[in-house]
Amino acid sequence: MTTVIALDVGGTWVKGGAAGPDGRLRAATRRPTGAEHGPEAVLATVLATARELADHYRPVAAGVAIPGIVDEPAGRSVLAANLGWHRLPVRDRLAEVLGVPVALAHDVRAGGLAEARLGAGRGSGNFLFVPVGTGVAAALVVDGRPLTGSHAKAGELGHLPVELAAGEPCGCGGRGCLETVASAAAIARRYTRRTGRTGTDAKEVAERARTGDFAAVTVWREAVDALAEGLAAAVTLLDPERIVIGGGLAEAGELHLAPLRTALAARLTFQTVPEIVPAELGPRAGCQGAALLARELAAEAGT
Repeated sequence: MTTVIALDVGGTWVKGGAAGPDGRLRAATRRPTGAEHGPEAVLATVLATARELADHYRPVAAGVAIPGIVDEPAGRSVLAANLGWHRLPVRDRLAEVLGVPVALAHDVRAGGLAEARLGAGRGSGNFLFVPVGTGVAAALVVDGRPLTGSHAKAGELGHLPVELAAGEPCGCGGRGCLETVASAAAIARRYTRRTGRTGTDAKEVAERARTGDFAAVTVWREAVDALAEGLAAAVTLLDPERIVIGGGLAEAGELHLAPLRTALAARLTFQTVPEIVPAELGPRAGCQGAALLARELAAEAGT
């Protein structure tokens, strides 16, 4: 059996796995990214995880999904602020260590590819994959493939401005970006600001909203409205038939999705309202997408 391995590099964890000829992940592992120790430490973790998987599975190809701005054709991380990477030739470094061809992908686009083939995007020729977690991003999947854009920056939904007048500063250098209101990190931060309660995460805010906590309900509604605002712009420009919501907030289920459907529909006039559904692959989507790309690479090489 020809096997491929896959990696998904995040700010907290490096996740890895192996897949057989059908491209489906059948084994998984993870280890701390070690970003607090600097960019070289992160790379060392990635290479060590890849070596460990390769020693065990003897792969014919590998795939790796990374965050930030990714030049996929060149195999390079242009900028991954959370990892400290800048113009790092990730694909070549991995290929040197593994001795097999390596596919490099943006983590959200890899997740969109996985949802298109194996998850909630099946049967849809044109959909948006929108993970809402620590940040907010998107992948536009057309005919089963995620679009990268002319400069490898397509899908930065989280940096659409939704609060122009009194918006918070964003890590991108802008102000009032969607990510500063609608992400899990923003929900926790805004709830703490309203209540003075520290150490509360978005999951806890969701649970408090379910019980009618006024501050939680307010912060949750603001997040949903902001996301609907961003999605309305995306729908107007891109006309997707489906929106697949992933990331940590997807775990809130209908508490998040039901008001989001209502808020989005209220903002659309002539546009066709897309269906909004939860992602199916959860936190393994990026790694699964990397495995599918590795499988394609192996097929092209005839292995």
